[in-house]
Amino acid sequence: MIVLISYDISSNKKRGKLHKFLKEFGLNTQKSVFECDLDREGVLHITSFARALIDPKTDSVRIQTICASCSRKVQISGQGIKITQLDFMIV
Repeated sequence: MIVLISYDISSNKKRGKLHKFLKEFGLNTQKSVFECDLDREGVLHITSFARALIDPKTDSVRIQTICASCSRKVQISGQGIKITQLDFMIV
């Protein structure tokens, strides 16, 4: 499933740690946004990592599943690539 992950983390160190972690799972499409092709286990792994890392009083991580129908309707203005355009999978 295609998953959109966005985050707003106040600590530079924690933000960098999450960014580095997420690079193993998907495509960094904007500064604090990743698009990933994940199974349920992958989503749970990322959720667990993020919850342990962030301060819920000052930070946020949003994980949104994009259904197959909606994924086909994604429009990009300007530079960009859809995760569905990739011909390989990041393992």
